[in-house]
Order: sequence, then C-alpha cells, then structure tokens
Amino acid sequence: MENKIKWGVIGSGGIARRRTIPEGIMNADHAVLSAVYDINAEVNTAVAKEFNARAVNSIQELISSDIDAVYIASPVNKHFEHVLACAKGKKHILCEKPLGMTTAETEKMISACKAEGVMLGTSFMMRFVEQHKAALQLIQDGRLGKPVYGRAQLSCWYPPIEGAWRQDPASGGGGSLMDMGSHCIDLLEMFFGKIRSVSCFINNSVHPYRSEDSAVVSLLFENGAMGTVDTYFCIPDNSSKNILELYGSGGSILAKGTIGQGPAGEMTAYLEGDSSGYNAQQSRNEGDGISINPPPVNTYRAEIEEFSCAIIEKREPKNNVDLGLESQKILAACYESARTGKTIKIN
Repeated sequence: MENKIKWGVIGSGGIARRRTIPEGIMNADHAVLSAVYDINAEVNTAVAKEFNARAVNSIQELISSDIDAVYIASPVNKHFEHVLACAKGKKHILCEKPLGMTTAETEKMISACKAEGVMLGTSFMMRFVEQHKAALQLIQDGRLGKPVYGRAQLSCWYPPIEGAWRQDPASGGGGSLMDMGSHCIDLLEMFFGKIRSVSCFINNSVHPYRSEDSAVVSLLFENGAMGTVDTYFCIPDNSSKNILELYGSGGSILAKGTIGQGPAGEMTAYLEGDSSGYNAQQSRNEGDGISINPPPVNTYRAEIEEFSCAIIEKREPKNNVDLGLESQKILAACYESARTGKTIKIN
C-alpha cells in the first residue's frame, strides 16, 4: 500500500459506479478503493461487492475509516455538507462539479478545507483529454495566433425520469447548463483564459421538468476573444457531435467527440500563420489540416492519478479548487443573465 492513496466514495451509484470507480480509482497506479457509501443501501452493497470494497452505512462511518481521500459524487445539494464533514474528518476531497449550489457555499467549503489542512479538488476530467492538452500546447506556442473565437458543445437526450436530481434545480442547482455547460465553459477558459462577461439564454425546449433542458452562453474573455457554449438535454445522443472549435488569427483547431466521457475523438488543426495577404476569392483547401491524435488516456484514471499524486507529493493538484470556484462564479453570472436579460460581468 506504499505510495497508494486509500479512497472512499460518497455517492457510489451513478457516475461513480459507471466511470470513476472502475476506470479511475481501480486502475490508477497510486489509488486503491477502500470504502463506499450511498444513500441507496442496496446499490451501495452491490458496488462494494463488485469492486471488493467495504460498504459503510453512514458518512461518519466512512470518514472514521482509514481512508486518505474521498471522491464525492452525491447530488449537488449535498456537496456542501459532505465536503464539510470530510474536511472535519481530515480527509482530502475530490468533489464533482459544481462544488456547491452557490458561490457562497463554495467559498465556505474552501475555507473549511484550508482550516483543516486538507486538499479540495474539482472533478473537471475533460481537462485530461490528451487532444485537449495538445490543442492547449499549440495555443501556448502561438500556433493559433491571437485567440479570436471558441465554441464548445455538449448535449444528450435526457427525458423526464422520476427522482432524477439533475432535473430539479433544488437538488442539482440547474439543468443542462449546470451539469454539462460547466465542462464546456471550463474547457474554453483552459484554452483562452479567464472570462470577463457572459450573456445567457436558458429554456425548456422539449422537456417539462423544472431544470432547463436548453442553454446557450455567449462569453467575452479578458484577452478579447469571444466564445459560445451550447448545451442541451433535449437533442438525441447520436445527433449531437459534441463539437469543439477554436479559432485564432493564425488558424483553427476543430474537433468532434473530444468533449464527453470518452478518452478521444477527432481533432484537426488548420494552421496558416497570421501574415498572409487578403484573398479576394476566399478559397478553401480542406487537405491542409494536421491530425491531432496523441495516444489517448482514460480521463477518469488521469484525474484520480493526478489528485492522488498531489496528496503524496504534498503539492497543488491540476484539478484544484480554484477551477471550481471560477466555474461557480461564471455559472452564477450565466443564470443571472438568463433571469435578467442582461450581460453580466464576472467579479
């Protein structure tokens, strides 16, 4: 067990069971699954049996065990109390986004973790997609020129389901914008830097549940670039190709399927430099693209490995809490914009 972080899980059903436990914790070199908790005892017992872990009956029993860190994948309205409980128990925490229901909750969570000397991280696993990292390197190397525009799309078909916490803002904080748009906004910030202001529309285009099933956000970045995020719970899965588009004065990086739960998609760079003259014919040559296809990694394994190594090495993780706080502020501004019809500046 040397150099391995012993993990506990709160919310062992859902994404934890589908992805983070089997692909992340079970496969990471510096992690081992120790104990799991879920409000649904039957599900929790099944998860524990499937992954050879201890099923506990309460949050306190989990915290009292000999784990080092907790992955929190409970409904959003439970994140605040679960993070505070884990911090009080001196456990490091990797929490699913959004960290809290509000910016104020998130700030209190951060303060509690700092006071107890534990690490708090945000689960933005799409930052670990190798194609996204390669695109970021091209941008940092100046190959895209001056950033001009970015678009990130993530949609799925999510029909009304009884008890689904993402379909009620009281439990999920919001709908497609909160759940999927947060990933898209975070990615565009990774590429283009901090956001200065937002303008947002949300709607229930198809589904009648309380959370929005549709959202479009316009972004203005501090460096002058602009962006768009479009995210829907009401478009059939195979009809939304999860597009990523990054444009600059020196070219573009275009991708399909890199945004999502998979490790890779298709990405092509069209890099021309920004010194070419005016072309009145505006001719297009589709054959000049450069395929960006580094060996893929499992993003759930990568995020668990990064956080585990940060604990072992006593350093700030790449999936740190600052990302979560920034995301919370931007999401709050988006919902305020949708409510008021105004462009909202980010504090």
